[in-house]
Amino acid sequence: MRHGKKFNHLSRKSAHRKAMLANMAASLITHKRIRTTLAKAKALRGYIEPLITKSKEDTTHNRRTVFSYLQSKEAVTELFREISLKIANRPGGYTRILKTGNRLGDNAEMCYIELVDYNENLLAEQETKAKSGRRRRGTKKTATEIAAVQPEAVVEPTEEVTGESPVVEAEVTMEEVKDESQKKEVKEEPKVEDKEEVKAEAPREESKEEPKDEDKKETEEEKK
Repeated sequence: MRHGKKFNHLSRKSAHRKAMLANMAASLITHKRIRTTLAKAKALRGYIEPLITKSKEDTTHNRRTVFSYLQSKEAVTELFREISLKIANRPGGYTRILKTGNRLGDNAEMCYIELVDYNENLLAEQETKAKSGRRRRGTKKTATEIAAVQPEAVVEPTEEVTGESPVVEAEVTMEEVKDESQKKEVKEEPKVEDKEEVKAEAPREESKEEPKDEDKKETEEEKK
């Protein structure tokens, strides 16, 4: 029973497994990409990534620690001189596994394992995607900027420049109409002199009217 045995032994004894992983790690550091089975690639990822993290601090102690795992001076030199500079700003995830299908002989799952920062094709695709993103529309130019570009053109102020809304213009026009109507009413009213003439003419017309015969008889009876 596999109680407490969480990692893959890869059907090898401990010494054989460590030697194999050290050899694969040195090859990956040297060539930046190797082809192997999926099980070995997953085991290698957990073996090499802590070593790459140690390479960020170039000290004698870290070099000796990494050499105890890799057992290759060339791989240690390559790791601390070149790879550590490339992965300086990356917080983990230094490797990538790309599956390629099954092997013909034993139908084992095959894959490529590579260092992320050294795949030039994927990096170029990411740059092109970032450049080919949608462009945002530029902000509208103000009247002064348009006039500076085209001094001869007559620029009519827009709603954004003037800050006036069509509703305000409508209110102004209504006020103007009211003022005009009041002016007309004032013009139509008669003057003070005309009013006095009208009042003077009214009693004269009443005096011109002669009393009727019946009214005369009543007045004579009242006198008697």
